[in-house]
Amino acid sequence: MAEIAKIVASAEEFYRSPPQNVEAEQALLGAILVNNDAFYRVSDFLEAEHFNDATHSQIYKIASEMIKAAKKANPVTLKTFLPSDGKVGDMSIAHYLARLAAEATTIINAEDYGRSIYDLATRRSLITIGEDMVNIAFDAPVDMPPAKQIEDAERRLFEVAETGRYDGGFHTFGDAVGTAIDMASAAFQRDGHLSGVATGLSTLDARMGGLQPSDLIILAGRPGMGKTSLATNIGYNIAEAYEPEVQPDGTFKAKNGGIVGFFSLEMSSEQLATRIIAEQTEISSSKIRRGEINEAEFEKIVGTSQIMHRIPLYIDQTGGISIAQLAARARRLKRQRGLDVLIIDYIQLMQGNKKTDNRVQEITEITTGLKALGKELAVPIIALSQLSRQVENRDDKRPQLSDLRESGSIEQDADVVLFVYREEYYLQNKEPDLGSSDYADWKMKFDNSLGKADVIISKQRHGPTGTVSLGFTPEFTRFSDLAEDDHLPERFE
Repeated sequence: MAEIAKIVASAEEFYRSPPQNVEAEQALLGAILVNNDAFYRVSDFLEAEHFNDATHSQIYKIASEMIKAAKKANPVTLKTFLPSDGKVGDMSIAHYLARLAAEATTIINAEDYGRSIYDLATRRSLITIGEDMVNIAFDAPVDMPPAKQIEDAERRLFEVAETGRYDGGFHTFGDAVGTAIDMASAAFQRDGHLSGVATGLSTLDARMGGLQPSDLIILAGRPGMGKTSLATNIGYNIAEAYEPEVQPDGTFKAKNGGIVGFFSLEMSSEQLATRIIAEQTEISSSKIRRGEINEAEFEKIVGTSQIMHRIPLYIDQTGGISIAQLAARARRLKRQRGLDVLIIDYIQLMQGNKKTDNRVQEITEITTGLKALGKELAVPIIALSQLSRQVENRDDKRPQLSDLRESGSIEQDADVVLFVYREEYYLQNKEPDLGSSDYADWKMKFDNSLGKADVIISKQRHGPTGTVSLGFTPEFTRFSDLAEDDHLPERFE
């Protein structure tokens, strides 16, 4: 008998039940039924699926819907929406609701009960993920190598850290409508009345409504057009404008601007920083690198760098990074410091997760992964892309969607496609002889294009296409808004 008792005790210890607290769930529901104000103490973080008991989950869901609709939620009104033949132990649903309310004492501890329920739900999610990790590692499926398992586990852990849930599934249309209304409300309250993150270039923002969460924005151009400069300008503008706002659960959310992650696969972090310093100080980067600066300019650089230290712009300079590595690092950045915009310079320098000789297939995997990452993190992703050389063979050098390298997947997965085009770049290489008949015509075109750049919006899922004209100063690699003719000061001649 003693041996059997030991075996039973050992089995009970091995087969542990998931962490739960039925009493906390009952106490919270009782407090809500007695005083509906208790619901608003937990509604910011607690969802129905966080309850371990299915009946409690259903009661909380129905009560929350009634309270949000400005209706009274109590045992009498609630029992109408629950199955009349339902049982909780030996009690009917109506009797159980009455007992929950009768044994409730106060709403003072409602938030503590809610936190306990939420924490236990998170622990149960972690146990499920851990069990899946162990089982998959033991079974070792052919189609899931260790690297893919690590990526999957990190993704699920990130989702638990962000929302307390790791499972996907359908959302009601009502939830989607609520999210859309929240977005419109945020746009109304935000500076500039934009639904997305402002780029700092008002003419571009006016056409795009800012950078929209979960959008994949492809920024493309031929070498020398300034696509890296534009991405750097936008990233710095967003980080500089960052203004945090405390949420009810104690976390921070960007009220204006945002936290920026910049994957610089081509340039080092020092080169990128030098570009930004040149843009902000109006001292050319070539002069900074060669040390051809005077004392006043050096003091200006030092003063600007002190300001830049406080700006939430994070740079990863790893070359040839894979989409899986990039996703893992982006998740980590969001979890540890926050993330509102992700910039990648540029797609063709990335690698797929699987080694293949088919570059088109590899680019497809990368763009699909970036689109999925944007949705997962709920942040806009600006990914830079090279254009094919066929642009140079045309008389009209303005880029088109077909000019994108491996354009099929890039064009398909992108929500927005932007092309940077500077006519000045091409005209300066075609200067005719001073005495030729074409010189006057060339001179007029060159003067009109001087210091200007076009951002061509060739694709936009949620807005119009068209061209936005910006100012560009090559010496400082800076893009800016152009002064419109009707906004210029009055001229006196």
